[in-house]
Amino acid sequence: MRSFLKIIFASIFIMPFGCKKDNNNGVPIVAVDIYLYTNNPSFVNLNGVGGWVYISGGSRGILVYRKSSTEFMAYDRNCTYQPSQPCATVVVDATNILAKDTCCHSKFSIYDGSVTQGPASLPLKAYNNTFDGNVLHIYN
Repeated sequence: MRSFLKIIFASIFIMPFGCKKDNNNGVPIVAVDIYLYTNNPSFVNLNGVGGWVYISGGSRGILVYRKSSTEFMAYDRNCTYQPSQPCATVVVDATNILAKDTCCHSKFSIYDGSVTQGPASLPLKAYNNTFDGNVLHIYN
């Protein structure tokens, strides 16, 4: 009985700390609650699948990418490798499928935020979003 209680106590004590998921990727936490009207001429690039734009918000700006007719991705432009460096900002390269950090030269897929070339090992920080056909809501 004593061993059983030790196991239960250990499980209760360890679980809250061991199961914590950190989705921040080292990027500073900044409140994001943006409504983007996709029919606005400023966002014409988002009208087609594969289009992308930069918008203000997040830690260093947000990269919005249209993944399909109904799905968008929104990433913080702050690189996840040494995110406190002043130059750790990603920009979409000439391929329009990769975002490159201007400081460490890590590369990320704008399709899913994954690392395609290091030294970064963590994906871009993604923000939640919903789309109703006209308005894209980006939030955390």
